[in-house]
Amino acid sequence: MTTTATKAPFRADHVGSLLRPDSIHNARQQFKDGEITAQQLREIETAEITRIVDKQIEAGLQAVTDGEFRRTFWHTDFMAHINGFEGYTPEKGYQFKNVVTEAYDVRNIGKISFDKNHPFVKDFIEFKEIVDGRAVPKLTIPSPNQFFNQGIRDESIYPDLEVYAKDVIEAYRDALKAFYEAGARYIQIDDVYIAGLSSPDIPFNDGQYNREYLIDLALRVVNGVLEGKPEDLYVTTHLCRGNYKSDWAFEGSYALIAPTLFAKEKVDGFFLEYDDERSGSFQPLEHIPVGGAKVVLGVFTSKRGELEDKEAIKAKIEEAAKYVPLEQICISPQCGFASTHHGNSLTEQQQWDKLKFIVELSKEIWG
Repeated sequence: MTTTATKAPFRADHVGSLLRPDSIHNARQQFKDGEITAQQLREIETAEITRIVDKQIEAGLQAVTDGEFRRTFWHTDFMAHINGFEGYTPEKGYQFKNVVTEAYDVRNIGKISFDKNHPFVKDFIEFKEIVDGRAVPKLTIPSPNQFFNQGIRDESIYPDLEVYAKDVIEAYRDALKAFYEAGARYIQIDDVYIAGLSSPDIPFNDGQYNREYLIDLALRVVNGVLEGKPEDLYVTTHLCRGNYKSDWAFEGSYALIAPTLFAKEKVDGFFLEYDDERSGSFQPLEHIPVGGAKVVLGVFTSKRGELEDKEAIKAKIEEAAKYVPLEQICISPQCGFASTHHGNSLTEQQQWDKLKFIVELSKEIWG
């Protein structure tokens, strides 16, 4: 059965990752200890993906994900299987506000290209079969801009950043083609890098590449990937400021990137974090063209389980509508519930309650 994402993103949507159940945590450990096979682990993951697809549909969501249940991290599992990169364990993880992440990253080891046998293609085909036309199967992958984070590019292989960018673009264009042929019609690219470009706390001027150039390059990379994509393939981008064990990495409004990225990035929607004061005001939304991309306001937090005040949420949406038309606005959590296998500090029931709450509130506002 085929499902076409005719309105993606949806009034009530979600970023993608869901809390891993104990069955998956236990199975991963058993596999690591040699007690079960890779196939047995996969069967356990498949059973849990089947369960959470049903739960998302039950919550009233029109787009569902696999919860990223086959991944350890939201980004590195995908990135490490792009030709020209490998996963490795650095000396230390990334410093968040209050915690250092588990140490794992990717690095450039050769010429970049996309392999049609990338494991995410098979994963999506199986996921789409599980959904079986009951909802829109949404695929989440890291943005091509994630490959521009410091320490990933090998300058002995790619001394010219523009040449590196060109190969990243080509690899992602091939990736979108492969996912489209596998049946994907709604793809979200997750972009911490672009959000970081808007953070005044992060220096982006090392004498070689200043912030303005990098913002422009980030725009050209995404638009280059999207050039010539099929009309019925909907692509959104999620701008994230870090999501690890309910902690965050950096802060800052979208003001620095909005005149370039909000105005010119050719995506169908922006998933934006607006769950606390770190996000700044809604004013940068004025750069999004009227009738252009939808704005998915992440005014619900995935970092805590308590439900937000309904009237406070409505007031935020009313404020945002001063800068972008209400008909272009959607709502969601600001990020996933488990960007890594560790998950955020809330229960699975609180996760489902929050998603149902978002669906109910969207119906009150938009009908």
